[in-house]
Amino acid sequence: GISMGRDGERASREVTRGGRVSIETFTPLMQHRGTRNMSEVPGDLHYTESHEWIRIEGNRAVVGITDYAQNALTDVVWVELAEIGAKVGAMEPCASVESVKSVSEIYAPVAGEIVESNEALEDAPEVINQDAYGEGWIFVLSMDDISQVEGLLDAATYSGLIGD
Repeated sequence: GISMGRDGERASREVTRGGRVSIETFTPLMQHRGTRNMSEVPGDLHYTESHEWIRIEGNRAVVGITDYAQNALTDVVWVELAEIGAKVGAMEPCASVESVKSVSEIYAPVAGEIVESNEALEDAPEVINQDAYGEGWIFVLSMDDISQVEGLLDAATYSGLIGD
């Protein structure tokens, strides 16, 4: 009976150790995968230090939050859309994104007028998590001064900022 007890103890100790090892092995993998996901920074976009991305289409700027930002926020549960027709200054808050963790203001990267808001996000805010640079766009600005774009970050600078 004694030797069985010892075997039993040894077995349970191995299970515990095995469990711990697999969790430790798992965590860096997750972090690594997260890091790779977070660092998705398309080269054709402009960025802000507050983690907005900007796609320039003529004198219009499509704005959303970066992959890094959606990852940091975790699950987006609500989006307060920008008001169409509103005039906004550069780096003025004009929309917000609420996640299970926090509420984040979304800033207009350049001055202009809000001409479109992504109303699909009202019913499906999780699209921001799923497709931050695509269907998850938040608003479109008609820019007052396209030269303001020169003050925004490029992909390489933004990647450096988020520590990629």
